[in-house]
Amino acid sequence: MQHSQTHLRTRPISAGHLRAFEAVARHLNFRAAAEEMALTQSAVSRQIQSLEEEVGVPLFLRHTRAVELTSAGAQLLMAVSQSLPRIDGAVRQIRQSAGRRAVALTTFASFASMWLIPRLEQFQRDNPDIDIRIDASDNTLDLEVADVDLALRYGPMATMPAQAVRMFGEQLTPVVSPRLLKGRALAKPSDVAEFALIEAGDAHQTHLEWLTWRRWFDEHGLSKLQPKRWLYFNYAYQMVQAALTGRAWCSRACRWWPRAWPMATCWSRCRSCGWTRPWRTGWSWARAAQRPEIRAFCEWLMLQSRITRQVIGEVPDPDTVDYID
Repeated sequence: MQHSQTHLRTRPISAGHLRAFEAVARHLNFRAAAEEMALTQSAVSRQIQSLEEEVGVPLFLRHTRAVELTSAGAQLLMAVSQSLPRIDGAVRQIRQSAGRRAVALTTFASFASMWLIPRLEQFQRDNPDIDIRIDASDNTLDLEVADVDLALRYGPMATMPAQAVRMFGEQLTPVVSPRLLKGRALAKPSDVAEFALIEAGDAHQTHLEWLTWRRWFDEHGLSKLQPKRWLYFNYAYQMVQAALTGRAWCSRACRWWPRAWPMATCWSRCRSCGWTRPWRTGWSWARAAQRPEIRAFCEWLMLQSRITRQVIGEVPDPDTVDYID
């Protein structure tokens, strides 16, 4: 009997049991785990019982209406939570390499609409056998386990992961449709108070504070100025659309937008207010060396970034020179 128990506890653990364990540990509920796995609750319960027999100790404390991880269960969960996503990622890569070539990337919606998508046709013409999937999101991701190959993110390089590569900065200035200024004189910065002003709804977060109209007011000695009214939007392209319709001033127009948006006519009318400032956009990738289609897309991104830097007249500075090719 002793020999049977020793043999039982040294053989490999069933992967199916580990998936059931991870689901129950995550939900702390057998029924919820069973629904997620499309199994019956009794089937999941049997898998957990079998796993506990194989491990040799209880993994859960079973209460009347809840379950709780034991210390052994918590130890196993830490290993399983790291291992299963990596296994799934490796399988996903194998499947991709065996089928159609594809690159999956994630970036925020405004950048996808106003910079990436207008340029993407060129990459597709040059690489007709590579499929592209874009996830318009700015959530923080672990590229080692996420179902994406590249993440393009907006922010200062100090907030980017170690493997991030800088694409380019941006030059910002207030803009307005010429239709809104028709018949009105714009002699000094305080004249913008006669108009509605557009601002991002989340602009007052710490890392976006410098994008706000309030920051611009302070820099021009107008700390107490209030506009006719405010318009708030969640996405930058919504702000641009509102400005183009002649409804209000837009607080942030990036110099890399004009390729995708017809803003050239209002650009020169507004730069007299003198608001320009550089910002940094970072992008990073994982597993690039393992798949040639990702390498091809990264090389294309670097080329497009170099062109954009030339268009906006960006020059290297001491903080970012190591990231500029």
